[in-house]
Amino acid sequence: MLKDIGSMTREELQEALKQWGEPAYRASQVFGWVQNGVKSFDEMTNVSKKLREQLIQNYYISCAAIEKKLISDYDGTRKYLLSFQDGEAVESVLMQYHHGYTSCISTQVGCKMGCTFCATGQSGFSRNLTASEMLAQLRAEQEDAGIRISNIVLMGMGEPLDNYENVLRFLELVSHPDGMNIGMRHISLSTCGLVPRIYDLAERKLQLTLSVSLHAPNDQIRSRTMPVNRKYGIGQLLQACREYIRQTGRRISFEYAMIDGVNDSDAHASELASRLKGMLCHVNLIPVNTVGGTGYRKSCQDRIHRFIAVLEKAGITATVRRTLGSDINASCGQLRRAHLKEEQTE
Repeated sequence: MLKDIGSMTREELQEALKQWGEPAYRASQVFGWVQNGVKSFDEMTNVSKKLREQLIQNYYISCAAIEKKLISDYDGTRKYLLSFQDGEAVESVLMQYHHGYTSCISTQVGCKMGCTFCATGQSGFSRNLTASEMLAQLRAEQEDAGIRISNIVLMGMGEPLDNYENVLRFLELVSHPDGMNIGMRHISLSTCGLVPRIYDLAERKLQLTLSVSLHAPNDQIRSRTMPVNRKYGIGQLLQACREYIRQTGRRISFEYAMIDGVNDSDAHASELASRLKGMLCHVNLIPVNTVGGTGYRKSCQDRIHRFIAVLEKAGITATVRRTLGSDINASCGQLRRAHLKEEQTE
């Protein structure tokens, strides 16, 4: 069986090629080629033909093919449906900000978490993505748009901490000086609250931004909308978040989907503020996306502004997430759902 060379570190490549009698610098050359996006071993022009043939016989390079692309007429946001060698497909989104281009990529094909307001979970879970498949999403976007990505958000399809080892490997590779060289402070990782993994991540003291999908001020509401809360309640989750802040010194961003009549009252805002009091954090309010079958509606602007006012009066900083690609349903999950329906019809 061919091995995934794109998920290997330079040190692992050195050890593998050493078995073939190759010097360490050869591994550095191959690593550089792979991490900078070659699609075949034949493109490695400074590597001998013999070594290229050995690589072809033993390894494969992950690539992501663009199955569908939508471009927003409003702000140029690009939404992609990308497929891999086994035919599985995921979504990614490329957004332009004043500071550069940000890519929101997927870490799993589907998701197990079952959040009721999320389109991804409604299509079920297929498998984890490898580190190289996460990297392939970035390369496909860069090649298609003719740009360089400067910021990454692990907030697409899937729960990153449910694919912990592969995500850690991705972070190591994407930040490598001989690869894409994107620093940790330019990377955000979003989790719905897998408490043990938050502690694991805290111990590594990575300088990325941790975004926690909170979406409710109490266990009653959160357990209804986010099944993960039935295992790890808000008290446990916030305790883990405080430990993460203590270990890393990094501010946590709490994501909060504003759902009309569910979690958006002044009382909810006051309860949320009391829970977050004293934490190094920021609340990012997100008008909930319209997803067929959920019955959820986003809160009106006046309600959102009043929610912010309550938080700020209590000393909690809060902002409303800028909506990009609204005309193309840029939030992840919906494009793949349509794609799966098309396949089932065919």
